[in-house]
Amino acid sequence: MFTPQDLKQILSSGLLSFPITDFDAQGDFVASTYADRLEWLAPYGATALFVAGGTGEFFSLTPEDYTQVVKVAVETCRGKVPILAGAGGPTRTAIAYAQEAERLGAHGILLMPHYLTEASQDGLVEHVAAVCNSVQFGVVVYNRNVCKLNAQSLLQLADRCPNLIGFKDGVGEIETMVSIRRKLGDRFTYLGGLPTAEVYASAYKALGVPVYSSAVFNFIPKTAIEFYEAVRTDDFATTERLIDSFFLPYLDIRNKKAGYAVSIVKAGATLVGHTAGPVRTPLIDLNPQECEQLDALIKSLGPQ
Repeated sequence: MFTPQDLKQILSSGLLSFPITDFDAQGDFVASTYADRLEWLAPYGATALFVAGGTGEFFSLTPEDYTQVVKVAVETCRGKVPILAGAGGPTRTAIAYAQEAERLGAHGILLMPHYLTEASQDGLVEHVAAVCNSVQFGVVVYNRNVCKLNAQSLLQLADRCPNLIGFKDGVGEIETMVSIRRKLGDRFTYLGGLPTAEVYASAYKALGVPVYSSAVFNFIPKTAIEFYEAVRTDDFATTERLIDSFFLPYLDIRNKKAGYAVSIVKAGATLVGHTAGPVRTPLIDLNPQECEQLDALIKSLGPQ
């Protein structure tokens, strides 16, 4: 097991990703193909994998699904790549998921937003602190949706929760990010977490957030690593080429319907021969025309 500080160091560099979750035609979890997926992705060099996360459809998993997903991931990737599991929902539910992930041998959690209701900054602090204090391993908080933490709240949490080691931003408010980065310094590792994070990667690097999680790693892992290396080395010719030729047309498809940020990744995996089955409702899959457009984009990149 890694200590929280070990995990913080690991997450401070390299490309991160979050595997999609395999379902059969009836929407049931398929452990065998999920393990195959992790075996396929592991050698490409992601620094860590976030399983049962947003792109892994955490929001649609039952507790039984969750246990199976995390268990398969931990067993398959042991000694290869660290595993962080998603956890979220109401405080007691998030605690239960976090403790289950720790029991199963995950190295940490990504704490996703609580469910539905808005909350004050004081309430958010108590929620995050309760989850952190329920486990020993590292926690990365996901700043998104109804859980938007400001710098003052993070300062309180930094004092109260030694195992809160990461801040992942899925909001994209530059003023807030600058404030957090300046006031918290190196207390956290900072991760870019906006959907299709590659589009924002260079801008976030300039803010002091050089690491991000890639969804497209699920189906174009070679290109995902190439893009990350280009961002890391300030190879603007490569980043601009890939944004123009792939990512902007990809966004045109992704933005056609709400929820397609997950659906398009599953479609991409199917197109490259590593299908994970359909998405679960309330998401819907891409239509045939959209799949054809995505297939042409993928093929334009060459072998992966």
